[in-house]
Amino acid sequence: MKDLDKKDGFPKDSFVTLASLEDKNWWFISRNKILEWLLLKRVKEFDKFLEIGCGTGFVLNHLSTRFPKAQFFGSELHKEGLDIAKERNKEAHFFNLNAVHMNERESYNVIGAFDVLEHIKEDEVVIANLFRAIKIKGYLIITVPQHPFLWSTLDQQSFHCRRYTRNEIMGKLTKCGFKIQYASSFVSLLLPLMFLSRKFQKRSRYDIASELKISPLVNFLLKQVMNFEILLLRIGIRWLAGGSLLILAQKT
Repeated sequence: MKDLDKKDGFPKDSFVTLASLEDKNWWFISRNKILEWLLLKRVKEFDKFLEIGCGTGFVLNHLSTRFPKAQFFGSELHKEGLDIAKERNKEAHFFNLNAVHMNERESYNVIGAFDVLEHIKEDEVVIANLFRAIKIKGYLIITVPQHPFLWSTLDQQSFHCRRYTRNEIMGKLTKCGFKIQYASSFVSLLLPLMFLSRKFQKRSRYDIASELKISPLVNFLLKQVMNFEILLLRIGIRWLAGGSLLILAQKT
């Protein structure tokens, strides 16, 4: 399996395609809603927010409009994504970074890593680096793909090193000193559909466009399912299983 930390490991034109599709796609829209809710509910106020592996800046662009008093930073390994993120977010601060070599100390109130750690072979090194870079009482928010039984050619084509179990990722976080404050799966109601689509998937090459381009009707229906799931999250349901896992951890 390839590691996204390698410059040649991700198709350069994928960032342009991604930027053109993610603001309409049910998955990216839903994840942004979940992240916004978690920050409002559990973190509430913060001064400096860093997103590791910010890609095209889609998450930062959303969060910066919801938290206008905070200062936002984005790091990205790939220049192609960083250029798009800079264009999207004129007020945020961006820099090129390989998180394996990150050496900042107590610089941010919140660091986010959204579907990033699974791409990095040395994930425990990165988690330790993030712990060091977060201020005391600050937070780490992560989302990762969950359940090894969902592993498919799509994971390989997306340059994943792994799909996590809940115990695995929580163990790595606590080993580095984090205290878990919140955890829940998401994309839970759609898990059976996700399992079937991966079981019968026959795609032989990486093609982000074919993965994200779905019919408007299907996209609408998936968004409605996720809206209902997010509503249940907001009233206190914590999903035990789902395609992805959301964790809020604190540096105490």
